[in-house]
Amino acid sequence: MEQTLAALGQHRAVVMEDHLPIFAEWLERLIIVIELLAVLLLVVGLMRFLWDYVASELTRDDMVARVSRANLGRIVLARYILMALEVFIVADILATLLSASFASLLFLALLVLVRSVISHFLEAEIRSIREEENS
Repeated sequence: MEQTLAALGQHRAVVMEDHLPIFAEWLERLIIVIELLAVLLLVVGLMRFLWDYVASELTRDDMVARVSRANLGRIVLARYILMALEVFIVADILATLLSASFASLLFLALLVLVRSVISHFLEAEIRSIREEENS
């Protein structure tokens, strides 16, 4: 088993740059654009959340209405985070295509697992907030 793992570590992965350098360069730029899009989603979500939070605090509504508006802002922020995580996963999958090594595949699997767990808990929080609002 150890010999097999050592052999995998010594084996040079097939890298797209070796065979399709122009496509690999284009793909690297596309990955950067996709990651920037994910960051933009996070920033827009944060701005919308802050807007809803500040607006809920500055209104003269009763406490229930302010909490309701703040909870809506939390739901919106969670949705933006979920969208950004999905976009980041796309970028990670494309990045793995560039260097198809065993280590990069394991790293991708770990990233997808972590992001899936985060997504699961964000969805659970959204459901909890909605149930709280409906009761």
